[in-house]
Amino acid sequence: MNQQHLSMVFIPGFMLDESLWDELIPQLPHTWNFFRASLKHGQTIDEIAEHILLNAPPRFVLVGFSLGGYIARTIAQKYPERISALILVASSLRPDSEIQKQLKIAAIQAASAGTFHGLSKTAIAKSLHPNQADNRKLIQRIQDMGKNLGFESFKAQSLLDRSHIRSGAIQCPTLIISAAQDRLRSLDEAQELHQSIAHSQLDMIENTGHMIPLEQPDALAASILKWLNTLSL
Repeated sequence: MNQQHLSMVFIPGFMLDESLWDELIPQLPHTWNFFRASLKHGQTIDEIAEHILLNAPPRFVLVGFSLGGYIARTIAQKYPERISALILVASSLRPDSEIQKQLKIAAIQAASAGTFHGLSKTAIAKSLHPNQADNRKLIQRIQDMGKNLGFESFKAQSLLDRSHIRSGAIQCPTLIISAAQDRLRSLDEAQELHQSIAHSQLDMIENTGHMIPLEQPDALAASILKWLNTLSL
């Protein structure tokens, strides 16, 4: 890779905001252009994807974390001319199960705009490496992201239909990054993604749960840079 002014677009995950990338971006070359997408605009994955593209550069490396990976795959397939490379972090091909759907609906019904204060501390702790499950500062930070996004975003993101998104049409270089101790997205899911996208590469980061950008930003930056340096962009 020899492009000095590479553009990158970062899509966060479920009830996470643009600050998810605060530790990662400073470790990437300062001459690159970085765009932090939001999930606040749109009621479907297609609508969110289209809104992201309105504010994105003409051509870019696309990074999607968790739910953001579903949106990133949608963009890569519908608008391949815009994507020079794709990076999927702690994501999956799988739609929500019926039990997951029911739990999300129950969570929506149990909350309101006046009572919603972000994701529960129990749910957030499950997304972290066991060694971080008692990290109150990190848990509070994640909860504050959800609180700042608000109940309407929680409702919209919980009801997003992930079942129609495939990967077979993706042709751009693709890196899939999984977390060794991810209790939300298994290694099997990462391998399914890897097998579904032609010529993709799979990398695993150790000592992290699902929240790789917050738990292991150094290792995530190293993985991204190592892979991008193998490409001619």
